[in-house]
Amino acid sequence: MAATEFLETAQGRRLAYHRSVGAGPTVVFLGGLKSDMEGTKAVHLEAWCQAQGRGFLRFDYSGHGESSGTFEEGCIGDWHEDTVAAVSGLSDGPLIVVGSSMGGWQALLLARACPERIAGMVTIAAAPDFTEDGYWATFSDAQKATLMEVGQVELPSDYMDPYIVTRRMVEDGRARLVLRAPLKLPFPVRCLQGTADTAVSTETALKLLHHADCEDMRLLLVKDADHRFSDGPCLGIIEAAIVEILELLG
Repeated sequence: MAATEFLETAQGRRLAYHRSVGAGPTVVFLGGLKSDMEGTKAVHLEAWCQAQGRGFLRFDYSGHGESSGTFEEGCIGDWHEDTVAAVSGLSDGPLIVVGSSMGGWQALLLARACPERIAGMVTIAAAPDFTEDGYWATFSDAQKATLMEVGQVELPSDYMDPYIVTRRMVEDGRARLVLRAPLKLPFPVRCLQGTADTAVSTETALKLLHHADCEDMRLLLVKDADHRFSDGPCLGIIEAAIVEILELLG
């Protein structure tokens, strides 16, 4: 496997990445919260793109994987800056953005920041606005008080170790919401969602589908697939969604 490379960003962060040079559009994988670029989906899609001679990029947000910083210091806006820095500094031309979970929110923020770069998008259990709808909206009064007074609360997870949610993450997330304002996606979008996902609900996927302004947007529900969406059949579904977009682009 190729050695990890690093990108220094304008914000002073050091982002770890792997890049495969090849034909465009370049496929960019945006991982989920506390995930890293060594996850099953990222590594599988890299090998799949390399086999086709297609450009591919995967990277770690700051506070994730091999990149600088700690998770507790970060927020949605920081990771958005990381995403913009990575695609701007490490890729040229059109992109097909594949966003998983929190990476789905990052993909939508990227579409807002530079829609001219994006030729198509695939979301996997996209979690837009989760700091507001998944955290703040479900916190007890005691948790909200702790968050505001202490600055953080600890939450359990079905998919990772317990993790810290900070006041900064919630307040910054509030400034990055995409389901409360017009969301124009001027390219084909394919949304994938497992019905057994306990982290992101089918209702969230439907809300995104109905909210976005997109002429070619489809949602595929996969019975009994969980949030990881990374077994063999699910990986094949992700591949098929990318192929469908590539065929549309000609």
